[in-house]
Amino acid sequence: MRRPAVIALTALLSGPALAQSATVTVQVTGVADGQGAVSVGLCPTALEEKACTLGQSRAAQGAAMRFAFRNVPPGAYAVAVYQDVNGNGRLDRNALGLPTEPYGFSNDVGRIGPPTFSGARVPVPASGATIPVRLARFGQ
Repeated sequence: MRRPAVIALTALLSGPALAQSATVTVQVTGVADGQGAVSVGLCPTALEEKACTLGQSRAAQGAAMRFAFRNVPPGAYAVAVYQDVNGNGRLDRNALGLPTEPYGFSNDVGRIGPPTFSGARVPVPASGATIPVRLARFGQ
């Protein structure tokens, strides 16, 4: 018969207390200082808004900003960023559906054609990762 202390220790060691987690830092450059807010989405499965389950948004300050996501399970993620220059709460688009406000993705995908999750995906080990994203307007 096992003693209660051994059972409790076994449960503790096999539970989420030892689950690995990482800190993902997103380094955003190309920010238009003082214009609206910068929104960052960390996307584990796709680049669609509903799939970017971790997000942060802050007022645009300086030409570069850092966003830290803590307790992120190791894996592969894509990052999507946009700057809401006019403050209306969304990424504005023209009649063709192309962004009219600064945006960017990890691995700098989406500058020539539509971004793909596989192209933007970046590995995140348990030790964490810093992912650079450059904001620019379409065609820049």
